[in-house]
Amino acid sequence: MTTAVGKVPRVSIGIAVYNGERFLSKNLDSLLAQTFLDYEIIICDNCSNDATEQICRSYATTDCRIRYHRNTENIGAPRNFNLAATLSRGEYFKWSAADDLCAPAMVERCVEVLDRRTDVVLCYPKTRLIDENGVAVEDYEDRLDIQLESPNWRLAHLLSKIRMCNAVFGLIRSSALKQTRLYGTYANSDLAFLAELALRGAFVELPETLFFRRTFELSAVKYRSPYERMAMFEPNRAGELSFPNWKLLLGFLSAIRRAPISWAQKLRCYVQMHIWLKRWRAGLSDDLVVAFQYFMRSRFGFDV
Repeated sequence: MTTAVGKVPRVSIGIAVYNGERFLSKNLDSLLAQTFLDYEIIICDNCSNDATEQICRSYATTDCRIRYHRNTENIGAPRNFNLAATLSRGEYFKWSAADDLCAPAMVERCVEVLDRRTDVVLCYPKTRLIDENGVAVEDYEDRLDIQLESPNWRLAHLLSKIRMCNAVFGLIRSSALKQTRLYGTYANSDLAFLAELALRGAFVELPETLFFRRTFELSAVKYRSPYERMAMFEPNRAGELSFPNWKLLLGFLSAIRRAPISWAQKLRCYVQMHIWLKRWRAGLSDDLVVAFQYFMRSRFGFDV
């Protein structure tokens, strides 16, 4: 069964890909094997220079649920992920990285929760990390089942527990998604995005392991430093001064300011930011050190 031409699907799955030929077919096969059938797949190809385009066009030709969009230039990973969300039409939305896998029941189980509970903005399953051969590395505990009523306590839970952002690959209520600013063009902006969602509703973690995230040396996680990762986020500005940790702080503060909650609740949320400052204050200092080194190198021509 496929979605009828012209019919708006209930679920949109956005794949943001750049040079993903190695794992893209396996990713698409896992999505096409979903037991929930009323969905579309939007592939946003970030001007790949490998066989990604050929793979995408081949799949799009054989299944009308797949829409393929190719950028004329590399716009950076965050903008490409955002484009996939912007092009989506479904009531619910899911991002997919080109090298990850989903169990057949993942979308169906998440839809069941979002259909049943209007207070939930994000539903995600448990995560298993796998290597380049698909072999299990570890079962990762996200600990982001956030079903607290108060926005400030949901934010506090997120700030204190989050590490890897596996939950962002769950199923998101599109009406809440469209109220956010999506991803920023700086490192770890998915943290600020999840904070925006948490301020708008609950997160539910499914007890089943249905998401398989590939993590190995070729994956984006190899970019340990937020400065090194600028090449992924802003290809035309790689090497420039960026202040990624300060931008992340401003992303959190902006998310609180724009949240659809009372000013009293916002003040409580601002207070909760002490959790983030305690965990990330070293990053703010690092930004200043990098800026000083950048200034000395560009102004006087030597490193300090």
